[in-house]
Amino acid sequence: MSSRERILGRVRRALADVPRDDTPYGEAVARDYLREHGARDTAATVELLAENLTEYRALVHRCAEGELPAVLARLLAERRAATVLVPPGLDETWLARSDVARVADLAGSGAHELDRVDSVVTACAVAVAETGTIVLDGGPDQGRRRITLVPDHHICVVRVPEQVVSSVPQALERLDPLRPSTWISGPSATSDIELDRVEGVHGPRTLEVVLVG
Repeated sequence: MSSRERILGRVRRALADVPRDDTPYGEAVARDYLREHGARDTAATVELLAENLTEYRALVHRCAEGELPAVLARLLAERRAATVLVPPGLDETWLARSDVARVADLAGSGAHELDRVDSVVTACAVAVAETGTIVLDGGPDQGRRRITLVPDHHICVVRVPEQVVSSVPQALERLDPLRPSTWISGPSATSDIELDRVEGVHGPRTLEVVLVG
């Protein structure tokens, strides 16, 4: 008997005494909670996103679409990055102004290879203003999850306003549940029992978010 069969068997036994006409699970829990907190226009929603990203110690930049290549080139130069990892579907014009050596997102690249990369640039699937969270879903312009967890510096581009929503429920509606999603609120950080904060433990030490629009 496999582990899967063993677990499913336990589930069946646990549900054996549930009446067939019992309330379906999807209707058993009231879902009349607020979809967002407060009424905000688009500009206010973007402002809230920037504020909460900063609160989480992400570095936030804003620019017009035509300025993005210059902004990305400047951020990589300030980081003194010698290599930048690029997802296969990233817009090639984004890095047109940068002369940093590009590293492809290869399936065979392991943690050691990725750890030698200085920076990674990705897009995102959606950004949540109320929580200051950016969400990646492994799309072509975001790449595999590991490329945003191992390199020490992550630059994420958010298109404003089309990729910005107010709340988590609104974000979930935009995501495909069959795709792997990574929810990022600021750079990776943890603290010990004395609350000494250490960054870069579970992911990038530095997260920079560029709001384009």
